[in-house]
Amino acid sequence: MKKVIKIGFRNILLLGFVSFFSDVSSEMVYPLIPLYLTAVFGATPALVGVIEGIAESAASLLKVFSGYITDKYKLKKPIAFLGYATGLVYKLALVAAGSWLGILTARVIDRIGKGIRTSPRDVLVSENAENGKTGQAFGIHKALDMAGSALGIFLAFIIMKSSSFDFKSLFLISIIPAAIGLVLMLLVKEKKEAKVVKVREPFWKNIKKLDKNLKLFLLVALIFTLGNSSNAFLLLRAKDVGFNDSNVVLLYLIYNIVASLFAIPFGKLSDKIGRKKLLVGGYLAFSAVYCGFAFANHQITLVAAFIIYGFYTAMTAGVERAFITDIAPEEIKGTVLGLHQTIVGIALLPASVLAGWLWSIFGATAPFLFGSLLSFSAAIILLYFLQQIKKKISI
Repeated sequence: MKKVIKIGFRNILLLGFVSFFSDVSSEMVYPLIPLYLTAVFGATPALVGVIEGIAESAASLLKVFSGYITDKYKLKKPIAFLGYATGLVYKLALVAAGSWLGILTARVIDRIGKGIRTSPRDVLVSENAENGKTGQAFGIHKALDMAGSALGIFLAFIIMKSSSFDFKSLFLISIIPAAIGLVLMLLVKEKKEAKVVKVREPFWKNIKKLDKNLKLFLLVALIFTLGNSSNAFLLLRAKDVGFNDSNVVLLYLIYNIVASLFAIPFGKLSDKIGRKKLLVGGYLAFSAVYCGFAFANHQITLVAAFIIYGFYTAMTAGVERAFITDIAPEEIKGTVLGLHQTIVGIALLPASVLAGWLWSIFGATAPFLFGSLLSFSAAIILLYFLQQIKKKISI
């Protein structure tokens, strides 16, 4: 038994470090994309919203399909590896891009990779968690994930301060940590499962049988995400208030550090007091953050907003996945994880397009007020309508 636990913890750590290096690579690039689009290609906030929305939504169906394939063929590790490998293609596409259309293509490639890898990776984390410590397992993974983001952003900041800085050189350098993550993925030991010979029902038939609490949560995720536009708008808002490019990157670094530091404590807390309280608190924190962005007139307000945003991420990102794996039927766990990501991805297109439109027509305050209202509504729905779960946990 101890050996099984040891292997499980080793796998969780390895998966965490795979995400760590993958996010070092991604976040060396991501906070620079809106700056690159506006500075080099003259993109407006509305165009940034369209690009981010299309990128997030174009590959959304892959997430549920990836989860379904994971459940059907029990090939979690190979599918996750393929998804992470796409990150290398993404960076090369950024280097080759000569217009905003090229950046859009690169972003779609990146999101396709995320769509492929997320569900099988989350199933791997879930099945390697000790009984009753699913929240802790996802907390460990999220902490390493966000720590990688923080390091990537810090490296981007250092490189930007160099007199010889240029965007495309940074894009090329970011390939190195992505390659390290791929090597670590090969070391993860996947549990061998007997392949089921019987014909499986289409996944949508199984979804009809889902727990009503899970159905409600998926609906809440849709409502919440419609107001949760791309982080690119947070970075543009910081620049709008008066931060220069390098300081915008530092703000994003602060957010990632806070999220990394508190992901494990909040994951453990969700194992003890239940997922519901953390999710409601997280959505309320998000509502407060977007209010801060809406009415920010001073730079100190945005600094505080980015810190609270880190708390929101630590309270929800791993806890949401732990909640889903707690009550999803075992045989379609990957499918449901993928369905959640698909719903979020589909909603991000109208969310980002709407945010860009609201910004362009009514000013920077409008999209953040809209997001704050929807997040507050999501928190209230969870608080009053999500019932106690009588399965693996109680929330």
